[in-house]
Amino acid sequence: RSSAQAFLRFLGFVFWATAAAQAFGGVLVILMFKNYRYLFQESYLSLPGWLAIAAALILLPTGILAVSISIKSSRNQQGIFMYLLLLLLCLETSSAVLAHVYSLRTASQLESAMVYLVYQHNGSCSQPGSRAVDVMQRKLQCCGVHNYTDWLKATASSWHLTAHVPESCCKEKYSHCRGHLSHLEQLSQQGCLKKLEDQLWFVMLYVFWCCTVLSILELLAAVSNGILMRHQPFHDIQFL
Repeated sequence: RSSAQAFLRFLGFVFWATAAAQAFGGVLVILMFKNYRYLFQESYLSLPGWLAIAAALILLPTGILAVSISIKSSRNQQGIFMYLLLLLLCLETSSAVLAHVYSLRTASQLESAMVYLVYQHNGSCSQPGSRAVDVMQRKLQCCGVHNYTDWLKATASSWHLTAHVPESCCKEKYSHCRGHLSHLEQLSQQGCLKKLEDQLWFVMLYVFWCCTVLSILELLAAVSNGILMRHQPFHDIQFL
């Protein structure tokens, strides 16, 4: 029993620490799909992030209960603690599964969406799609889908006639860059697809493993609480 109490107290502090990591992962997912919403049209793709944030908020009172139970066992607290662990397991499992499924689904659609926006770019910031491409290229310091030559194939603009690419392809340190191909050293050489795919996989894998590890810890917390409950059976709590 003393070992279960000590372990439960330890898990309570771990829950507090991991709540911040869980919330951080959820915010990353939401911002990822918000910043590149023209590439990811489905609004539900940010659902794993919202589930992760909800789980992070529930982890805080769960951690408090874990520490409280380890110090002085209370029948009511033990029951509420079990309910919260069950809720957390549902949220963590759903978030992990959705993060894995959505990462595979969006990766297959990303290239076609990016090619479409590049080919429809008209060089004007007034078009939302064109503005989204420029923002993406500046943020990721990339150019084109695979590399800068994708702009030479674009049919919706005159990039191939004037031998230059959008100024958003310019590296930050070259303030006078205008995207001319005669100065390739001033342009980002890597395409945006690879960089965005890497960012997507990192964010989704972060949420997936964070939820998986927390699910295991929550199961261990349930076992520890169960051991304590055996020494203090619930005789007078009817709702259980």
